Amino acid sequence: MTRWRSVILDTMLMVICLGTLTMMSVAKPTIMEYFNVGKEMYDLQHIAYVLGIFVAFFLGHTKLYEGSFKKDVLLAVSFAAIPQILIPLSTSWTMVVVLRFIQGFVISLVPLFSSQIARYFVAERPFAKGIILSGIFWGGFLGAFTAGFLMQYFGWKTTFILTALMMYLMLGIWWALTEDFTVIHARGEAESKISIWKMKFTWAMGFTFFPAIWVIFTIVGFSASLGYAIGWSKSRVALLNSNLNIAKAIWSIVFGYIGYRLSANNPSPRGLFKAIIQVMTLSYVLSFIGLCLYGYAILGDNYTLALVMVWLVGTIQGTAPAFWTSAPATYPEEIFPRASFALGVISNIPNTIAPAITEMLSQINPILALSELAIMPLIGIVSLVIVSRMRLPIEELS
Repeated sequence: MTRWRSVILDTMLMVICLGTLTMMSVAKPTIMEYFNVGKEMYDLQHIAYVLGIFVAFFLGHTKLYEGSFKKDVLLAVSFAAIPQILIPLSTSWTMVVVLRFIQGFVISLVPLFSSQIARYFVAERPFAKGIILSGIFWGGFLGAFTAGFLMQYFGWKTTFILTALMMYLMLGIWWALTEDFTVIHARGEAESKISIWKMKFTWAMGFTFFPAIWVIFTIVGFSASLGYAIGWSKSRVALLNSNLNIAKAIWSIVFGYIGYRLSANNPSPRGLFKAIIQVMTLSYVLSFIGLCLYGYAILGDNYTLALVMVWLVGTIQGTAPAFWTSAPATYPEEIFPRASFALGVISNIPNTIAPAITEMLSQINPILALSELAIMPLIGIVSLVIVSRMRLPIEELS
């Protein structure tokens, strides 16, 4: 019971932390006016936030996340909460951009929670991880409504501070009900000689999630810009993106459960890895079909079909619970927490480049951009075939 309670608490913390960060989107017109910045300058804060997400995974290879698990989660949450308090107190836009960069470090919660569920589960890891990851999208969906409601009564500055306090309130509940453990043990002489970065498997496995991240970080903003270009109303575009977020949350749980059922058949490292490959492949196949039909709907100005297809596009999130359980399944116990951060670095490279490249292609011709997104799941499938034939680190080092 304790382990599933931890899953629910982790999910709730993800919802609160990631949901409150939607404030920069909800309060955009007000903040732009307050700081007297244009759209391009305002977008710098989002670029900084995305860069922060990418840099966050490097932190797992520093002493910052060694020792107490609960302390590490406190640190990750504080990366989001403290800047949330300081943003409305900032006197310059440059300061806001820097604070948004720091807020990106909150994504460290993902590999940290992977270490936790690896202690409690084996075959059920993908299901538990799928539930936790769904919190990202539940947070995005619910956060916009909550922030908008609070802003009506308290204004944007007070709402920012209130949402930061909400993070710490949820953290307090989580802290009281969560067991502590040591995330990364002190490195012995033998372990210090093991370089995760020199393993071919690390790079190959990290790349399997690269195409999914490319689509996930691009599709929402790109869909909005295309929708407005077609002439769809703001409410229609908002409904489209809301459905996409809900779809990703639900598919995260569904594919996590599929991974659990497949893993239960053979909970050995190779058996768990086989289940990961199968789940990610199924996710990529369905999302490829969805992206093709979604592109057809967009180009044909068929809003009804597009609204239906975002649910199929959302299946690409099904790769996430499988991928984020790959480190404990394939690396020795003493190094898998660092391996999880390393896989995060490699897979999250698209954060910094995918939206810009897709937008550039769209300026040439929307068909090019839609084709690029549709090709990504195929690249993912090819990468899965390649990595499936490799020896696992736990096999090589045993």
